Amino acid sequence: MAIISKEQILKVLSAYNPWWKTGTTNPTLTKTYKRFAFYEAMKRLEQTDIKRTVVLTGTRRVGKTTIQYQMIDTLLKKGVNPQKIVFISLDHPLLKLSAFNEILDCYHENIYPNQDVYYFFDEIQYASDWDKWLKTIYDMQPETNIVATGSASPALIKGSSESGAGRWSVISVPTMSFYEYCELVGVPTPNFEKNLKISSFLNLDRVKQTEIMLKLSEIQKHFARYLQIGGFPELALANDDIMAQQTMREDVVDKVLKRDLPSLYNIRNSTELERIFLYLCNVSSEIVSIEALAKELQGVSRPTVENYIKYLESANLIYQSWPIDMDGKKPLKASPKIYIADAAIRNAVLMNNDVLTDPTEMGKIVETAVYKHIAAFYYQKATSVGYYRGGRKDKEIDIVVEYPQIKNILIEVKYREGAPIPNDSAICQLANCASAAIIVTKTPDDYGIHNAPDGTKLIRMPAYAFLYLLGHAEKNGYKGIE
Repeated sequence: MAIISKEQILKVLSAYNPWWKTGTTNPTLTKTYKRFAFYEAMKRLEQTDIKRTVVLTGTRRVGKTTIQYQMIDTLLKKGVNPQKIVFISLDHPLLKLSAFNEILDCYHENIYPNQDVYYFFDEIQYASDWDKWLKTIYDMQPETNIVATGSASPALIKGSSESGAGRWSVISVPTMSFYEYCELVGVPTPNFEKNLKISSFLNLDRVKQTEIMLKLSEIQKHFARYLQIGGFPELALANDDIMAQQTMREDVVDKVLKRDLPSLYNIRNSTELERIFLYLCNVSSEIVSIEALAKELQGVSRPTVENYIKYLESANLIYQSWPIDMDGKKPLKASPKIYIADAAIRNAVLMNNDVLTDPTEMGKIVETAVYKHIAAFYYQKATSVGYYRGGRKDKEIDIVVEYPQIKNILIEVKYREGAPIPNDSAICQLANCASAAIIVTKTPDDYGIHNAPDGTKLIRMPAYAFLYLLGHAEKNGYKGIE
């Protein structure tokens, strides 16, 4: 006898799919603001010449489910039969206990019998053998379209490379960019030309540069709040910032560390996982030695530390940035820089109320934000985003975007008054080998051209302007800084 009856399954499905009766979605679920990832997902879904299963991956509360509802709303407004669209939340307690085929059979037996349907699977990694089912549906039901979400990206990407090879398009949904945040909360949008890019500064005189910075003056006022809570749509719109941070700790961090990851990876002691994540929050933007971390957390072995870091990365809570070879001397023992996936997560965990007045903390937070933006901006390109450390004095460049066939992009974050860059710094010494070299500064008046000793021109730009213009370029279809 089945644990869950078909009647129970149908009742849950009907609750999730009100358009079967009304023909429309609930406006509170579709929201009004559409993230960049929505447009990318719709483009993949509507591509008829190359069929792909669309998989959205990202941490909790970044808006993956909202994007699915927005896609459903778009399909309904285009005249798709409401019964042909089914949303299935595999995170629901009852559906978790149901076999995948039982859920699909229930839908087809009671709602829509044919195969030309749109399946929307939410948190698909909770379904048993989900990757094999997606492969089966793709192969056996050529008229079926699938959009799935998941919070454990390597699990999804691993399934993509095995069962889903040539069948899936994995779209990363990072926390919101500063540009998206400004649009969401209604900051007046500066009137820029569509082709304005960060590298444009190299070809503009001081008057034109100043005009751009004056247009961005209103944007600068919102940067501090963005760094505190702005990466998550619901929380960015909240009226109570303290409550928003508490919600982030409970929903984004606690549920992932105490429920999601232990369930996915059979972790028996979630306390060790929490200790490692807390340590990484403290050192975000620093090079992390696995041996030192294991020693610091007495009683946790090196293999455990390595595995847990992989799990945290899989849940989109951290980024690992690896060294990039720029001088032909590969490091013998590479250690990653580790960044928390969003500065707001770090702030919520550490509960440091003085962060905005602490220069050291602000330096870490801003570098974390810059790395997140760069990693998200370039994730679809054939690039690596890492850091450089080398030369005779073992000097460092915070962020290096490595292209396979063209010159690298170098970025140094100097979020401090004056933002001094010595002539013998690594970014000055290597700028002539790069397609673009950028110094991210702090104050609104610290912008323009920085001349390296050999005459190479570097761009100086305040962090808020750099991140906003990166979003402007992304919105207008430019996939590179240069």
